[in-house]
Amino acid sequence: MAVSEDQVRLAVPATPEYLRLARVTATGLASRLGFTFDEVEDLRLAIDELCFALIGTKGRAGTVQLKYLIHPGALEVEGIGAFSDRPEAGAVTVSELSERILDALVDEHEVRPDGDQPTFRLLKRHIGP
Repeated sequence: MAVSEDQVRLAVPATPEYLRLARVTATGLASRLGFTFDEVEDLRLAIDELCFALIGTKGRAGTVQLKYLIHPGALEVEGIGAFSDRPEAGAVTVSELSERILDALVDEHEVRPDGDQPTFRLLKRHIGP
């Protein structure tokens, strides 16, 4: 019998005030996996960085669709910007500073354009006590 991984899906308006829901969801799932307080905070900050890479500081018309994949000892988050306005070519970028911050916060991360829907992915492993 194959073991299926748990997953949670969330879609929120692509505006900064709704990104709190993305962080709260990650916090709850990471706590369920036994992440330490510091690991949870790292995850919250990383989700902020990556969501803002998709929507910018003012937001976009459309939604951010998130998929949280629960692995043994790790949480993976995939985000897709489903926007009604077309992003400019190369509009989805992460600054050098954000890149360094993400390197320190999570085990894996990437941001990339995917046609009209920019995406991100992160993986945070639980190291624990």
